Amino acid sequence: MRTVIYPGSFDPFTNGHLDLVERAAKLFDRVIVAVADNDTKRPLFTVAERRRMAARVLKPLANVEVDAFAGLLVDYAQRRGACAVIRGLRAVSDFEFEFQMALMNRKLNQRLETIFMMPKGAYTFLSSKLVKEVARLGGEVSPFVPAHVEKALKAKLKPRRR
Repeated sequence: MRTVIYPGSFDPFTNGHLDLVERAAKLFDRVIVAVADNDTKRPLFTVAERRRMAARVLKPLANVEVDAFAGLLVDYAQRRGACAVIRGLRAVSDFEFEFQMALMNRKLNQRLETIFMMPKGAYTFLSSKLVKEVARLGGEVSPFVPAHVEKALKAKLKPRRR
């Protein structure tokens, strides 16, 4: 069984993430969307919340599961029996960082391949960071995230009463 890991913070899970997962699900027997537990990024949502949001939108995809991990991706991939990692490239600016990470992962585990995928043109500008910023400022995020993610963003970012 060919297993691929799609790691990320997914804070929150966007339609761009969904696009990559759907396409990866056609290429691999099993896709594991691995929510990274990385507090250095100061996430808006907890790991459990991010897992639930991703799992809800990905439920119809029979060969996709959602998990969480902490520590080195290569160690997690080995534990899960993955042969590859999927990384999304939206723009040339993503490439340098992703290339360095792929080379480091290869140095740590030569059997783990990194596959770069570009999102559909409609999502090339989309990032979780931008979605959160638009939501914080009261903008419309429904074109960028699944409906339940939009609802979670609004609930998390609702103005506090004084």
